[in-house]
Amino acid sequence: MKKNIELRPNLETLFGTRDENLHLLEDNLNVTIELKANAVQVDGEPSDVARVEQVFNDFEYLRAHGQLLFNGELNSMLRVVVTDPSTTLRGLAEAGKTRSVGVKRQVQPKSTNQRQYLEAIEQSDMVFGIGPAGTGKTYLAVAMAVSALLAKKVARIILARPAVEAGERLGFLPGTLQEKVDPYLRPLYDALYDLMEPEKVDRFLEKNVIEIAPIAFMRGRTLNDSFVILDEAQNTTREQMKMFVTRLGNNSKAVITGDVTQIDLPNASHSGLVEAMNVLQGVEGIRFQFFDEKDVVRHQLVQRIVRAYEEFRARDDRQLTLHLDADGVATAQEPPMNGNGKKKATVTVQQ
Repeated sequence: MKKNIELRPNLETLFGTRDENLHLLEDNLNVTIELKANAVQVDGEPSDVARVEQVFNDFEYLRAHGQLLFNGELNSMLRVVVTDPSTTLRGLAEAGKTRSVGVKRQVQPKSTNQRQYLEAIEQSDMVFGIGPAGTGKTYLAVAMAVSALLAKKVARIILARPAVEAGERLGFLPGTLQEKVDPYLRPLYDALYDLMEPEKVDRFLEKNVIEIAPIAFMRGRTLNDSFVILDEAQNTTREQMKMFVTRLGNNSKAVITGDVTQIDLPNASHSGLVEAMNVLQGVEGIRFQFFDEKDVVRHQLVQRIVRAYEEFRARDDRQLTLHLDADGVATAQEPPMNGNGKKKATVTVQQ
């Protein structure tokens, strides 16, 4: 089926740099798009052509109503549209506009999982966002919290993190308690300052409308009228996680984010996030949203790094055997990957 879509003024913005958005539509919707003198000709299956036409109509509607989409943002939105038939460009843009009332930056999902994550936060009182670094788990949660605060849906924001990073402890850090805590909570500050004017962030922090603290400070509290975020939840103990999820009060939401592949606890099996994934699955009112390397929104290299680590773990499931001789020399031996007679790898560590 071939369909001609009339070229309207300023429609070329939809095409993107070097027509990258048109190529995105072609590759993912199995259509061919050709530019004619006064039209765009789309060739493909009727349903696929209809989806392309919907994109063009939605873009024209948004432009006519004063909602301008720049290419980086537009390209990300189109990636969501082409992977999810139930999503439209207009629907995404209008939802993002609603979420971004009073926020310095528009809150837009850049993948289908991110869209589902935002919808889960809107619809559920407790949401777990679990996945690798760079997938927007924390930033989107903070953005939704800021949006809820500015829309007066909640009275305050509480951001918490476990103060355990790569074996370090607060007691070994110099300075006051606040100075000890701040380095652990810096990513949360960064997100706040990115989403709101610095003066407003400082005022909210000073008045405790926004509170940032280690998770240990949550014990014994009931958090009413609050949007509560627990970041780096993989580094909570089982006891800390149970304590945190039972703090939720009336008219409150909680978002718990973490990456189970980056656990810094001495015993990874004691992670509160790992236990919560097993215990709380299926509990009404709680949603789990999982991310993978396709959701990484940082540098493209980060996406490839995450994929490389996942592939490495998938193929390297061999067990190390540790031997300690009389001289205190530890020798770790692992069996060959297959039966081809490959020599055993041996790692020796002098204690």
